[in-house]
Amino acid sequence: MAGLVVGVLTPFVAAAPALAGKAFVSNERGNTITVLDTETWEVLDEFFGGNRPRGITISPDGTKLYVCASDDNLVRVFDTTTYEELESLPSGPDPELFIIEPSGKRLYIANEDDNLVTVTDTETRTILAEVPVGVEPEGMGMSPDAKWVVNTSETTNMAHFISTEDYKIKHNVLVDQRPRYAQYTADGTRLFVSSEIGGTVSVMDIAEDGTPTLIKKIGFEVPGVLPEWLQPVGVKVTEDGSRVFVALGPANRVAVVDGETLEVLDYIIVGQRVWQLAFTPGEEYLLTTNGNSNDITIIDVASERAIKSVQVGQQPWGVVVTPDS
Repeated sequence: MAGLVVGVLTPFVAAAPALAGKAFVSNERGNTITVLDTETWEVLDEFFGGNRPRGITISPDGTKLYVCASDDNLVRVFDTTTYEELESLPSGPDPELFIIEPSGKRLYIANEDDNLVTVTDTETRTILAEVPVGVEPEGMGMSPDAKWVVNTSETTNMAHFISTEDYKIKHNVLVDQRPRYAQYTADGTRLFVSSEIGGTVSVMDIAEDGTPTLIKKIGFEVPGVLPEWLQPVGVKVTEDGSRVFVALGPANRVAVVDGETLEVLDYIIVGQRVWQLAFTPGEEYLLTTNGNSNDITIIDVASERAIKSVQVGQQPWGVVVTPDS
């Protein structure tokens, strides 16, 4: 968040206008995208995002918004300034989650109904490859060096490690029931995979050649909350790896995990059925989408406290924030 600058401006220096950051929230039932100002947390706009918009991401340069329109069987692309729909990309059937490589050239898309990961070229708008994976693929993660894409299959209960060089699966790791999300640390040495029904987060150490080794499964326990309500979904790790935040679905909480000891430190109460998470640039705030209360919760990362909730559209699912300009 911009701070207050006190001082005297000389006639020779003109301050460049600051571009306010934006958060985009996909509303699965409302078929809309809600736009928020990350300085004021005011809702700026809401626009049609396709039928059943879920996965959502932004191009590395911040100019394009990509939305998995699940019931349209395609990815819709919007201008992040005007919100005009620019084009659509082939995705395979029922796209749910995806990840974009750092170059912005390729999207890796989970096709839940077809047991495939589809690789789409964002420039030519063509499908480069279709990778057969387990049953009901969902989560998509990418190593920081972009050499590996990890897909989680809900019914097969596996994390599949796909080489981006040849689109072949090189490793499969069994995790707990219904894996939802895969998140690498910034240095690429560790991977976290959430399992919604299993109620755990599987932690893997990653060797220099990309080989994963399962080292621990993190469980969760909250007094007064039924164990079956503790359903890990979205996962985010701070840049320095010191904290791991885990959305716990109908438990209405985000777990705070020590990134080194892998012990659960605290639980932050948020909205109802917390689903996905996104940091603002600089990691001052963590945003959560709360599908049953139709809002997002804003968490102050430094204090690990929820500070505000904002109403959005119907059944918010995904959230993404514009990168630093």
